[in-house]
Amino acid sequence: MRRRDFIKVIGSTMAAWPLAARAQQPDRVRRVGALWGLAEDDPEMKARVAEFRRGLEQLGWLENVNIRTDERFVAGRADQLPPLAKELVALQPDVIVAQSTPVAVALQRETHTIPIVFVAVSDPIGSGLITSLARPGQNLTGVLFFEDGITGKWLAMLKEIAPRLGRAAFVANPAGTAYDYFLRSAKAAASSLAIELVPSPVTNADDTQHAIEAFARVPNGGLILPPDNTTIGLRDLVIALAARHRLPAVYAYRSFVVAGGLMAYGTDPVHQYRQVAFYVDRILRGANPADLPVQTPTKYETAINLKTAKALGLDVPPTLLARSDEVIE
Repeated sequence: MRRRDFIKVIGSTMAAWPLAARAQQPDRVRRVGALWGLAEDDPEMKARVAEFRRGLEQLGWLENVNIRTDERFVAGRADQLPPLAKELVALQPDVIVAQSTPVAVALQRETHTIPIVFVAVSDPIGSGLITSLARPGQNLTGVLFFEDGITGKWLAMLKEIAPRLGRAAFVANPAGTAYDYFLRSAKAAASSLAIELVPSPVTNADDTQHAIEAFARVPNGGLILPPDNTTIGLRDLVIALAARHRLPAVYAYRSFVVAGGLMAYGTDPVHQYRQVAFYVDRILRGANPADLPVQTPTKYETAINLKTAKALGLDVPPTLLARSDEVIE
């Protein structure tokens, strides 16, 4: 099946979920494993897991009726990845959901036979998870989180809201295998916008604070926060530092804007977790992940916090407001 045709199938199948839910069910309880990158009590994690479970239910998979779900939460602790991946694989589930590139890589090291559906992964080819988007070729498939060209959009938004901006700190954990993927693209986009890109690698709260404070000593700067489990876990700290040092910032997640960040542009993560449920359903019904094309992002959202913009002394251009899907006042 060609990738374009598969995307059409996803749309038509998702639209017909009530019918799919009435499809013939297997005669045994299937086991679904999930290794989530964030903390179990993280609000964003809760919303994503809830949407994934809702998707499974609408496809006819009911917990403790015909499926049993075993979940583990990494909570941003890289040292916990190997043991949690090993523990989950030892349960021999029928399929495993992997949230984030490091999680998918850790699971891939543990099994080449159990099907794995990934989400929140932006460079699956460069990370060695798949051979191509159209034909993954191994035991992994899933939903592409961000394409690398999105970094140009983030930098352009910064320049639009702060025309005098001349520097942008790229704040993320280099341990994430998508770090270089976004950084390369950001460097190219920054050059075309006459912005000096400053890589600011972070791994914990202390060096995040140090990196942002050091960057803020030179005026006319701003921050871009690519998708990264470390900075998601430090969301409140990052937002507070941006406000304290009057740094305009653009984030990959709407949740940062809701929490007081300036603006965000990215995919709709909740929608993507519904798509993950579709992949799990296909695999539980016999599909081979090697033959299921990776789905690219189809839905993006822009959010801006006017209260934060005012606190930073920024006038939001009407063109930016007109493009926003959500404006927080």
